[in-house]
Amino acid sequence: MYTPPAFREDRPEVLREIMRAARLALLVSAAPDGGAPEATHLPLMLEVDEGPHGTLHGHIAKANAHWRGLRAAGVARAIFPGPEAYVSPSLYASKREHGRVVPTWNYVAVHAIGTVEVIEDAARLHALVSRLTERHEAPRRDPWAVTDAPEPFVAGQLKSIVGITLRIETLIGKRKLSQNRDEADRAGVVAGLSDSADAADQAVAAAMRAG
Repeated sequence: MYTPPAFREDRPEVLREIMRAARLALLVSAAPDGGAPEATHLPLMLEVDEGPHGTLHGHIAKANAHWRGLRAAGVARAIFPGPEAYVSPSLYASKREHGRVVPTWNYVAVHAIGTVEVIEDAARLHALVSRLTERHEAPRRDPWAVTDAPEPFVAGQLKSIVGITLRIETLIGKRKLSQNRDEADRAGVVAGLSDSADAADQAVAAAMRAG
């Protein structure tokens, strides 16, 4: 990911917040035959452990051949998208001064790169899906648990997935939030996106106000 110095984000706590807030990540790895890279959309859970940046956990369908490519490649990149919004030149104060402005896009993203392990052991898979379920069910008033389903049914479902762990070795963070504009232009972008009816625009405005 191209990260000019003005937009680079290196604070671990900020990167982790972005990763945990992402509802769906994109896991990308090289194709075993040298063709186009393979990619799978999936939720990934971050656990901070003894590694330099933590470990990501998830699972994919066994029918999805990508898991074999992941095993062959040994490394992968997980992409976590944050808020994003189109920025019109009309929002800049400098448009009224000299007009030398063009459209752009503000966005937040984190890329996590590291070594991959594919998990097929039933006990480890059960523990993995239980942790993932607990995380995503936690906000619900009446959370569902893996143990709510019949054990033979769960065992059958586990045979149709493989677990994925990615030990993060490199984290690349980017918060492109008009840091290259002067204060008046940034204020115009915040005001314009805040007034938008689009929730994504408002999320970017909130990220800009947060600094």
